[in-house]
Amino acid sequence: MQHCAMFRNMTNKQNAHHNDTTHFGFSTVKQSEKQSLVRGVFDSVAEKYDLMNDVMSVGLHRLWKNDFIRDLRPRPAMHLLDVAGGTGDIAFRFLNAAQKRSDENSPPAKVTICDINHNMLKAGRARAIDQGIFGPIDWVTGNAESLPLPDCSVDAYTISFGIRNVTHIDMALKEAYRVLRPGGRFMCLEFSKVDLPLLKQIYDVYSFNFIPHFGSMVTGDKQSYQYLVESIRKFPSQKKFKKMIEDAGFKKATYRNLSGGIVAIHSGWRI
Repeated sequence: MQHCAMFRNMTNKQNAHHNDTTHFGFSTVKQSEKQSLVRGVFDSVAEKYDLMNDVMSVGLHRLWKNDFIRDLRPRPAMHLLDVAGGTGDIAFRFLNAAQKRSDENSPPAKVTICDINHNMLKAGRARAIDQGIFGPIDWVTGNAESLPLPDCSVDAYTISFGIRNVTHIDMALKEAYRVLRPGGRFMCLEFSKVDLPLLKQIYDVYSFNFIPHFGSMVTGDKQSYQYLVESIRKFPSQKKFKKMIEDAGFKKATYRNLSGGIVAIHSGWRI
C-alpha cells in the first residue's frame, strides 16, 4: 500500500504553477470562487437537470451514455466510483448492465456516487426510489479534487459531463489515479471539439442561441445554461485532454469521438 499512498501526497500538494484566476465559462474568476459558482449553477438546475439533458441533446445523451457503459463493460462484484454523477444516470446503467452478466452466485456490483452538490445527490436518490432501485449505492458528498475515499479502493472511475466544471482538472485526474486499484480503469464522457466544419457551425448556432433559451423556459435559469455552453468551449481538445490523462500516470490512454466530436469517450488504465 506504500506505493498507493504516495499518490495521496502528490495530489494534496498545491501546484505552484497554477495562477490565481481561472475560467467560469467565458468569464475570468478567482480560483477560490469557481467551486461555489459551479455549485450555484447545479443548485439551480438540479431538479430538472435530466429533463434539460434530453432537451439540449435531443435525447442523444442517452445513446452516448449507453455507449459509454458498453465500453466500461460492467461485471458482477465490480466497484465503480462515479464522480459528478449525482442524478444516477451512469450508476443506474452500470448496475443494470452488471446484473445482466451475473448469476445467483455472483457477488453484486457496487457504486459509490460522489458529487459536490447536495441537491444533485438529492435528485438522484429520488430517481432511485422512483425507479425501484435500492441496490448497493453509496451517495457521498465530495470534491473531485480531494475524494473522500481510500487509496486503491475502486475498480473503475467514471465521470460524465462533469470534469470540465472542476477548477483543477489535473488534480482531479491524480485523485482518480489514487483511488483506483492497479488494473483499474478511468473513463470520462465529456463534450469536446467538433471535427466536422459544417457540423461545428450548426452546433455553435444551436448551442449558443437555443440552449440558454431552453434553459430559461424549462428551469427559469438562462444564465446557468449560458455558462454550461461556454464551459464546453473552454474544455481542452481531445488530444490535450489525452495528454493530461497520461500526465496523471495513466497508461494506454485513448479517446473515441461520438457524433462528430460533439462528445468524446476518454479512457486510461492504472497499471
